Order: sequence, then structure tokens, then C-alpha cells
Amino acid sequence: MSETLQQLSEHTLERALKAGADQADVLAVNGIAEEVDVLGEKLEKIERSEGRDIGLRVIVGARQACVSVSDSSERAINDMVERALAMAKAAPDDPNCHLAEPDQLSATRDADALDLYDDSQVPTTDALKENALEAEAAALAVDDVTKTQGASASYSTTEIFMAASNGFRGGYKRSGFSTSCVAIAGNGLEMERDWAGEMRVFQDDLPAAEEIGTLAGKRAVERFGANRAPMGSYPVLFDERISSTLIGHLLSAINGASITRGSSWLKEDLGQKILPSGLDLIEDPLRPRISGSKPFDAEGLATTKRKIIDDGVLAGWTLDLSTARQLEMHSTANAGRGVSSPPSPGAGNIALTQSANSKADLMAQMGTGLLVTSLIGSTINPNTGDYSRGASGFWVENGEITYPVNEITIAANLRDMLGHMQPANDARMHLSRVIPSLLVESMIIASS
Repeated sequence: MSETLQQLSEHTLERALKAGADQADVLAVNGIAEEVDVLGEKLEKIERSEGRDIGLRVIVGARQACVSVSDSSERAINDMVERALAMAKAAPDDPNCHLAEPDQLSATRDADALDLYDDSQVPTTDALKENALEAEAAALAVDDVTKTQGASASYSTTEIFMAASNGFRGGYKRSGFSTSCVAIAGNGLEMERDWAGEMRVFQDDLPAAEEIGTLAGKRAVERFGANRAPMGSYPVLFDERISSTLIGHLLSAINGASITRGSSWLKEDLGQKILPSGLDLIEDPLRPRISGSKPFDAEGLATTKRKIIDDGVLAGWTLDLSTARQLEMHSTANAGRGVSSPPSPGAGNIALTQSANSKADLMAQMGTGLLVTSLIGSTINPNTGDYSRGASGFWVENGEITYPVNEITIAANLRDMLGHMQPANDARMHLSRVIPSLLVESMIIASS
């Protein structure tokens, strides 16, 4: 009988300490994933993966190294320990690499309270295929949809367990179910495509495949006949579908790794107003049934709800133990890691204050401007916040959509964009990032 993840983690940890590591931690992961793709009402592809990965981090003095393997045999574990120690001894000194102190560790060692794993049903390959076919058929049933680029349905489970020489032991499972479809309207050189997709932790929470396919089809038809937008300076409304990217740039700028490197346009703004008054940005890793939730971070610290932005003011950085030590602060329990890398900071579940205004209200307020529904490429200067991206969407006049637009570039500075934005009330609460549509006061619009 094969070892459980806990047994494997503790076995590997014991070997590393006996071999000479001063400190060590082990992350073991079991993953199962299956995806079915259909195209033209026929099966296109079936992919299934099953694997077990083990990642070992060793610290020798002030030096650390990480090694991972996907073979849990005795020989492979011994070789991994040997390589990790040899690499650590050759690594440069890093006085900030260390494990958490025992009194810093989370008392919660599982995710039972977060309801992250659906063990009530495991979809068969035939069930996934039927789901994808239903999504594609629904898209093709939309008037003026000429074809699809395919539809997919997938299922996955991930089990993790972490053991560390500071005494931490903890693990949990999570599941995911998804359906997506890409629809195309038009023919020849005059074609437009769009998509729709949904993912949930629990199968019963996933919208019907027909609903997803229909939405993909309608979105593609709405984009058909796209033209160029007028050039100049106009207000821009970021649709809820892509508005979280703006907040993502903010989160990158307040990440402890960027702050310690001095490569952030917000590195001097702690305690300063960066969003309009009245807006909060809250991280809550403890939301049940949400894909970004977790009971503890990758260093074993308890995750907690916190305000990143408080009434428009930047309240704190996003830190793990290493960046916190460099900045002479405390970790915000935001460490994440893969099996082959050391911990690094990153934010999880995020929610921005919503207003009483609908997207239509913001369009009316905008008058004439651009509604962006899709972004491609990006040129973001992390030091200055200068922003430039390809975009497509709809041109708005007198508060009403007049025609679809594509092949345009929008540009401004993130400090100005975020400092003068207005949120709507249309954020989707099941997402990890609950961000509504956002109206930006002014951006430069040009042809791509």
C-alpha cells in the first residue's frame, strides 16, 4: 500500500534533517484532472492526468535550496535530499530565509470549515463530453453564430500536505468543475469570436452548460461588424469581465517582492491615498466554497481577513516571512509556493467596495466613451505605472452602446486610473476576485 501524503511528507522531512539540513519543509501534492474538448459536435480531445509531486526545501545556515520529484520511491527521495543539500551548500547566503517560529503557526491544520472539496460526485468522461456538447449546441443555436472554436468541460481534485521541521503539519483537498465555449459569428475575413466559461468548487453550483454556450454565442454576435473607435482622450469603462486586471496591477505593485526590490510605482505610498475615498479593498482567504480560499499559507501561518485599502488609503503590503523580515514588518500570511520553488507573497480572495450604480448608470454618466470587454497583450511599467494594452469592446454615445470596436490601444498611468475610478455594482460574488465594472475618468484611445 502506497504512503499517504502525510506519511510521505514526514518520511522526506526526517531524511532531510538526518542528512544535515538545519531546517526543512516538504510540500506533497496529489492531483487528478480530466478535460474533454468537442468541436463540430464531435469529440476532439480527452486529456487526463494523475500525479504525485513532492517538493523539498532545505535550509543550511543562511542558505536554501528547493528540489522536487514526481517519484516517491525510496531511491528518488534519497536522491532528492542529497541534491537539495548539495545545492543549498552552493547557494548564496540569504539571511532572510527561515521557517516560521512555532508560536507563529496556524492552529487550523485542515480546510473542513471552508468546504473546498466536493466528494459527492465524480463526473465520468461521458458526462464531461455531454456537458461540452450541450454548451457547443447552445452556442450554435444562437442566430448568426456560424461555428464554434470548441467547447470544454473539466474536473479536477488536488490534495496537498505540508510538513515542516518547526512542527507544522497540515493539509486539505480542493475540487474544481468547469465548462467553457468559444463561439464565432461571421465568415471569411469578417469573423468575430467571444467566449464564456464558468468554474465552481462544487458541481451543483456550476451553471448549466446550455446557459454558458448561449452566453458565448450572444457575446460573439454582439461583436460582429466591429469598427475602429475614435482616437483621443475619453472615459473608459472596464467591464466586470476584465476589471479585475486593473486591481491585479495594483496587487502586483504592493507585493512584498516588488517592494523589497524597489521595483514598484507604489513603493513610497504606504499610508497614502491611492483609490478614491470610500473604497476598500479587502482580502478574505476564509470564504467558503471559493477557489482562492485556504486555511493557512505556504509557511503554515493562519490566513485572516484584512483590509489592503482602507477608505482609499493603502493600509499594508502583501508579505511572506522573507519579505516581512527585509522590511522589518510582520508577515501577512500571504506565502504561496509550488513544489519546486520557495515561498513568495501573493494575494488571494479580493473584494472591492461596490457602489449603488449599475453598469448602465456608469455608461450614462460616461456619455461618450469606450466600454472595454476584452484585453490583449500588455505593456505595464512596474516602476512608473505607465499602462498600455490592446482592447476591444463597444463605443458608447449618449450613454448607449452604438457599435462594437476592436484593434485599439488604451493608455494612461495606473496611479491616475485607479485614483479616479468609479465602481459599479455588478461584481460576481462566486469569484475569487469580486471586482465590479470600473469607470476610469480618462484614457488615450488609439488604433492598434
